[in-house]
Amino acid sequence: MSEHLSQSDLLAWYAESKRDLPWRHTNDSWKILLSEILLQQTQVSRGIHYWEKLVERFPTPQSMADADVDEVLHLWQGAGYYSRARRLHALSIQVCLPIEDGGFGGSLPKTAAELLTLPGVGPYTAAAVASIAHGESVACVDGNIRRVMARQSKRVEPTMKEVEVWANAVLYKDDAGDWNQALMELGATVCTPKRPLCVQCPVSSSCNGIGEPLLYPQPKKVKRKRLDLKCALRFDANGLPELVQRGSDGILAGMWGPPMDENLDITGLELIGIVEHTLSHRDLFVEVWHGSCHRGIEPSDVAISSLDRKILAFRGN
Repeated sequence: MSEHLSQSDLLAWYAESKRDLPWRHTNDSWKILLSEILLQQTQVSRGIHYWEKLVERFPTPQSMADADVDEVLHLWQGAGYYSRARRLHALSIQVCLPIEDGGFGGSLPKTAAELLTLPGVGPYTAAAVASIAHGESVACVDGNIRRVMARQSKRVEPTMKEVEVWANAVLYKDDAGDWNQALMELGATVCTPKRPLCVQCPVSSSCNGIGEPLLYPQPKKVKRKRLDLKCALRFDANGLPELVQRGSDGILAGMWGPPMDENLDITGLELIGIVEHTLSHRDLFVEVWHGSCHRGIEPSDVAISSLDRKILAFRGN
């Protein structure tokens, strides 16, 4: 297993070539945490916009804890995977509890071990925040770092445990924050999944997979699931749609949208078409049934998912 990539070369490359991202201009652990949670399932280009909105409205854990979860969801809409927003709100509440009640008195904990006790924080996020904000010597492991490790070590299917061992072996402990970001930046911008830029790689001299990088690692086979749903798209006399807030479970939990379910009662409604929507591991096929209602709700007043916005704009065309 290759553990000999040049730390000085990678750090020098990162200092010169890193992207200018707003969360890289702060040591505020809360703002760094917001960026890490956003970027779990949101592209960087889109994440900047949402991060700036969240930081402006919720500059501290207390400001989010004092807000209603619906407001957090409303700001989050369009970023996808809304369970992250709900867990982030729950995290802010836990952080702001008094220490004697199991909280942290309003400040994020500083160590990865303590961060792991918070809702929605896994090993990667805990290590990223602790190392970047507080300099803790702990290695990050994410998809980008797994890919760098696989190519450096010429491994087809490295396990996460093997990646962890490698990441800890190569960790630059004197500046773990910059080191972790440098490895992730390398995977995101140079050692990319489909078109790696090997000639630009600052650690190509130690890479065992440089001649055939696309072989390492082999992509994981994802089993996609199909979900068939029925949706009642009803409008009142003013053209406002009937919207309901969904329960606390499921992919759209807490969000607002037209009534939708696998076994929805569509008696008296007219089928006007099917809306298709793709999630990371699931394909949704939604039958849209049209009708009227007594009183609708202004969609801009509530948190609406991208799927629901697609349904609301659908007219059978």
